[in-house]
Amino acid sequence: MTDRYLIVGLGNPGPTYAATRHNIGFMVVDEIARRHAMTFGKTEKKAQVADGRIGERRVLLAKPQTYMNESGLAVRALFDFYKFERTDLIVICDDLDIPLGTLRLRNGGGHGGQNGVRSIINHLGSPDFARVRCGISRPPGNMNPADYVLKPFMGDDQITARIVIERAADAVETWLRDGIELAMTRHNGSVEEK
Repeated sequence: MTDRYLIVGLGNPGPTYAATRHNIGFMVVDEIARRHAMTFGKTEKKAQVADGRIGERRVLLAKPQTYMNESGLAVRALFDFYKFERTDLIVICDDLDIPLGTLRLRNGGGHGGQNGVRSIINHLGSPDFARVRCGISRPPGNMNPADYVLKPFMGDDQITARIVIERAADAVETWLRDGIELAMTRHNGSVEEK
């Protein structure tokens, strides 16, 4: 058992993907790092990591560098090295089936078609871990979802995404301080209603 928590943002590595919808998980952990003066200064176990404290809790922030579909490789490697438990883990990711501007926190559940979450479930052998799903909405018209998630937020969507990133960081802080149930009560729903 560890005395620290693992906060994983999902995305794809490299500047090509940095501002895309699929990388909102990376953006949230970057916001958490900024708030708490943590730096992603090294790569460890196939992830960029930042070590520090949020309030009374020791945390390890991680951005897997394996590409989205293999995120579980990095999470499993960190689990094995640090001896994390599933109750120490929260995963932040995008979700096509949730409207942009909406957060959904859950303690467990399926992957909902999110390939990074699917990979983590497969590598951990269980879906029993907390997650923050950030809605990015379905693609317009007949656009291929695989192409859509790799597009950047533009215009009003960019403004809404910035609010979502901040609120998702708030939700993680609540999870660390008060637990998943209170985090769900406070943060589930549209960020415009909060």
